[in-house]
Amino acid sequence: MSGPTLTVHRATDQIGGNCIEIAGDGHRLILDVGRPLDAPSDAQGLIPATLDLAAPDTSVLISHPHQDHYGLLEETPASWPVYSGAATERLIRLTAGIFRKRVDRQFRHWIVGQATQIGPFTVKPWLTDHSAFDAHMLQIDGMGRRILYSGDFRRHGRKSGLVERLMADPPANVDVLLMEGTNLGTTKPSKTEAALESEFIDLFNSTPGRVFVAWSAQNVDRTVTLYRAALQAGRTLVVDLYTAEVMQALGDFGRLPLPDWSRIMVVVTSSLARMYRRRGDEAFVQQMVENGISARKLEQHRTKWVVMVRPSLARDYARSGVTPTSDDAWSFSQWSGYLKAPDGQALQQWFDQGGAQAKHIHTSGHASPDDLRAFANAIAPKWLVPIHGIAWDEEQVGFPPVKRLRDGEPLLLA
Repeated sequence: MSGPTLTVHRATDQIGGNCIEIAGDGHRLILDVGRPLDAPSDAQGLIPATLDLAAPDTSVLISHPHQDHYGLLEETPASWPVYSGAATERLIRLTAGIFRKRVDRQFRHWIVGQATQIGPFTVKPWLTDHSAFDAHMLQIDGMGRRILYSGDFRRHGRKSGLVERLMADPPANVDVLLMEGTNLGTTKPSKTEAALESEFIDLFNSTPGRVFVAWSAQNVDRTVTLYRAALQAGRTLVVDLYTAEVMQALGDFGRLPLPDWSRIMVVVTSSLARMYRRRGDEAFVQQMVENGISARKLEQHRTKWVVMVRPSLARDYARSGVTPTSDDAWSFSQWSGYLKAPDGQALQQWFDQGGAQAKHIHTSGHASPDDLRAFANAIAPKWLVPIHGIAWDEEQVGFPPVKRLRDGEPLLLA
């Protein structure tokens, strides 16, 4: 019996936009259908040309709820079943709601560590450490071959123990490791979240005024880090309506900071409140008002606040009379490259005009080059197929045998 055919339709030489096919015995699995990171938000027709949308008996597996892994889901046939973690579906629908869109798909949820049979393939998901909540690696067995798809992962977040356990007791006889290489060729920081927590505590304690922090609402590890640091510094973490909704939506999946906890408040700004009301969520706004604070009140008791900020929030704050001063500090807790975009430059200018101290406190959501090598060697596959990176051609030393593919090139695992 011949083995399955593996085709990476997109992501052999770029970061994000993953779309990978495993086919055999009349069935296909599509691992992620990601929107390319450089694609305009309103662009259509981005499904790779080599992916046959007319083929029957196809299932989509979403590794985690980042747009570069699921953003083209609605461009795939509605007849294709979709598999993911339960929290992943919840976050995908929540994100769609923000943009007043619907996700007209039925999801089937897997259970971590348990096998799901899909045609001739057995899929076993492993929860992993990543900046996205509910991120998974996927072990796929079928037709006499075993494939491990890393998805996106790291080894220095709050769930690093998940990766360590998999490395200590890996699946046996992996034929192909499909592994991301986002940070190859870079020196991006890979500090632990615990180290970031200490840095934030120092910043909070040394700042006489407010500390504004820009971070992604769906980076739950970072929200936890900031909340823990605020508690230890005797400050209150102020999040926006969207972050409050994210934390409330994920409350069933772990012990996470919630809007009604002590030392956490929700800033109810006019533009976000209008957005929620337009989509019929008046009840949610009113619920958050009970644990809320107006932007104007951020000008009072300045020594107690750790305030979430991003360009749209900064505009709301400015309209309410919030003005950064030299007593304040701000931290961009995201990839620094985002500051080069027009919105990022405007945010930086807002703080620079007020003389606020700037401090970049961040760590990558992806594994460092050393950790990528350590993980690959612990799995010890017969072949490593590189994906989700731009430096694989120069950075193959220290890895297991590499089988370099190009987008759309099929590989028969005979």
